Amino acid sequence: MRCFFRLATATGVLAFGVAVTVQRAAAQSSAAPAPAPAAAAPSPLPTPSVTGPLQWLPPATFSSGPFGKLAANGIVTGSGLWQGNHVPGDNTGQATLSNGQIFIQKADGPVQFYVQVGAYTMPSLGTPFLPADKTLTDFYGPVPVAFLKIPAGKNTSFQIGSLPTLIGAEYTFTFENMNIERGLLWNQEPAISRGIQVNQTLGKYFSASLSWNDGYYSNRYSWLSGILTYTKGASSLAFVAGGNAGATGYETAATPLQNDSSIYNVIYTYTKGAWIVQPYFQFSNVPASTRAGVAKGTSTTGGAILVSRAFKHGFSLPVRFEYIASSGSATDSSANLLYGPGSDAVSGTVTPTYQTGGFYIRGDLSWTHAGSYVPGDVFGPNGTNADQPRLMGEIGFIFGNNLTER
Repeated sequence: MRCFFRLATATGVLAFGVAVTVQRAAAQSSAAPAPAPAAAAPSPLPTPSVTGPLQWLPPATFSSGPFGKLAANGIVTGSGLWQGNHVPGDNTGQATLSNGQIFIQKADGPVQFYVQVGAYTMPSLGTPFLPADKTLTDFYGPVPVAFLKIPAGKNTSFQIGSLPTLIGAEYTFTFENMNIERGLLWNQEPAISRGIQVNQTLGKYFSASLSWNDGYYSNRYSWLSGILTYTKGASSLAFVAGGNAGATGYETAATPLQNDSSIYNVIYTYTKGAWIVQPYFQFSNVPASTRAGVAKGTSTTGGAILVSRAFKHGFSLPVRFEYIASSGSATDSSANLLYGPGSDAVSGTVTPTYQTGGFYIRGDLSWTHAGSYVPGDVFGPNGTNADQPRLMGEIGFIFGNNLTER
């Protein structure tokens, strides 16, 4: 716990230092005798990715000597949770620092980089809640994402390091998504993988990425994943696939049984004006494996739709509906990928959101229902309750070029 608070303190100090540096640079430039021509309004960088409706801010920029011009963003958020039918080891009510992160990147030149440092949580429906200190310990540590990027021509680039996954429609961290908590389909997906990735623009409408990586953070480099995206106007359609060419003989919180799976998505996204609409389909399969202890191959099939409508004065209303089912039964030695072999689940989430500048506040009201479950594998003190309601709130501030405002 002491390490956690030291990390949070260091993150705050780093954010303050970035602010002071940028403010001094702005003050010095304002003393110039001749006003500079009006520049185009800055825009947010594409990393980290933010779906909406939350709006990421353009970064603060500063000179770093040998590294040239760097860009920096930061975020500090806190969250609280109430839930019904919690499982043993969890609690009815909890609160935590949900994000205390700095994002530093060099986004130009022949060698570029991105580093994400700090504390975070990854709350998701139907799973026990972990505060920030336990999340860092059990998952990706205080530097969850960090990679080099090397442009190789106008339409090609390479990335190497700890990378966001190509799989799925929802991102890893709370601020990146429509809802505070990730969904049931996300629970089957990798989040961060270490490896190498090539990105390619293919003509006017197509783009593709291909990655060789360690899947669910397994440190076994036997995964291959890729995405092909068609984008025209307000619409995009993505085909996503990934799978393990080997088998992993161990499990951790970050490397579950699904590390031995193959997984596929079809994701449609429509973004125009006040609307974001994103339905997607997912199929995953964990094959039989003596090494992994899976006697019979088991699959999941699911679908979700995420919709966000923006209103006036910074208000928006995202909603998410999901359904997922697993194959097999409790009597045929199938793997447990959900709430027992052969189980299914449905969820609904609504997230009223308000943002002004870098400040935002929002709340999740969600409900998860399990069907065809195995007693002992669902909710409540005995694992026999089929339903779990949750109410979660998040309040925070995004830092960027607002650091230079006077």
